Amino acid sequence: MAVSSAFVGAKLETLLLSNSASSSASAAQAGLLCKPVAARPKRAAVIRRNSGMIRCEAVPDVLVQTEKLDPINAASSSASASSLSALEQLKTSAADRYTKERSSIVVIGLSIHTAPVEMREKLAIPEAEWPRAIGELCGLNHIEEAAVLSTCNRMEIYVVALSRQRGVKEVTEWMSKTSGIPVSEICEHRFLLYDKDATQHIFEVSAGLDSLVLGEGQILAQVKQVVKVGQGVVGFGRNISGLFKHAITVGKRVRAETNIAAGAVSVSSAAVELALMKLPETSHATARMLIIGAGKMGKLVIKHLVAKAEADVVFTSTASETPLFLKEHVLDLPPVDPSVGARVYNVDDLKEVVAANKEDRLRKAMEAQAIIAEESKQFEAWRDSLATVPTIKKLRAYAERIRAAELDKCLSKMGDDIPKKTRKAVDDLSRGIVNKLLHGPMQHLRCDGSDSRTLSETLENMHALNRMFNLETEISELEQKIRAKVEQTQK
Repeated sequence: MAVSSAFVGAKLETLLLSNSASSSASAAQAGLLCKPVAARPKRAAVIRRNSGMIRCEAVPDVLVQTEKLDPINAASSSASASSLSALEQLKTSAADRYTKERSSIVVIGLSIHTAPVEMREKLAIPEAEWPRAIGELCGLNHIEEAAVLSTCNRMEIYVVALSRQRGVKEVTEWMSKTSGIPVSEICEHRFLLYDKDATQHIFEVSAGLDSLVLGEGQILAQVKQVVKVGQGVVGFGRNISGLFKHAITVGKRVRAETNIAAGAVSVSSAAVELALMKLPETSHATARMLIIGAGKMGKLVIKHLVAKAEADVVFTSTASETPLFLKEHVLDLPPVDPSVGARVYNVDDLKEVVAANKEDRLRKAMEAQAIIAEESKQFEAWRDSLATVPTIKKLRAYAERIRAAELDKCLSKMGDDIPKKTRKAVDDLSRGIVNKLLHGPMQHLRCDGSDSRTLSETLENMHALNRMFNLETEISELEQKIRAKVEQTQK
């Protein structure tokens, strides 16, 4: 009896294969371009100091957090401790405050390369629940933006984190809470990627390089769906939205320029091929097939079966969250002779099929990597260009404060009986002067990041304006974000 898993939120896609003569061959370890991250040893320590206790939390791949425990008030103070700690860290170094303006893009994920299908099923989030998940993730202390990419082969959380380590810890705990899987077990199978590595990963995913079937097209459609669902959702912010939109562009370009999708089998066609491999050739013409599920995956299976002109195999591809076949459904059925072997295959067993033509696919993958490297630089340059946004806001606010103060002085000298028309004219005049004066500096602070030289000059201009107008004394954007998070946890 055999099995394949696809469809967002699908409990399990099964391919059921009846054949007594077939032998089960072990799946080939294809694993093309996968990046499994080995689990690191847990770090833990307990320190006793006088009569007090200091607790050190052991978290794999995450910096150990220490916190002095008050035996009486520990429960009430723990909620906001991590946020307050982050705020205190900001205050310790005013010199490098601006360098902390840009948060980190982080991927916390489990995929077919790192986790078994049973775990991926428990972690899967149906598409209809993505907005809720984004909201919950952005409600965490150190998470600013979020997106969810949940398919049969992967469960990946993309976030913009105010703190890498604390953000990873919070998201991992959230995944454990929503799935019921212990944190320690998730840590054994997850992978973590940051900033440029995270960018490269989603570009590879969109291009089909991280798929079980290299170059398959369904993943690009799934990445598009992330953007479609995320539009208008609070928390699907500028950085994450820009990342996924750029990933779509990369996926299209790779397929157009490398022809990587030509002849590439999909998960559905691979499932059909696996069934035919396990059935004796003599039974191909008389074999009967049953497909459960009328979604995209089920339709593709039917398409490939018709193309083979062959059809005792059951393919299940359903997003149902409840079992479709129960024990009572088979209790009254006639007994089956034990000699009639039944085997079950799931999506992880398809590696045996896709191992063919490995060299050709790897050659195309190398071509695709060159494109991804180029596009990654462009995206990082675009992110760098966003660094000027806080300076633009601060400069405008600085100029507006001066304008408003000088306008009040002027109007007070003119007396209280000034006509509204005159007041408006003076106000418009002051705004016009400020806008004219700011036009030049603002133009030199704006760039799309496409030209590295222009970007470098823009960043130099930004630092110069910060020094000239003493803008760095303004409360930093990151500090504002963390203060807001602290206030949120204290409500």
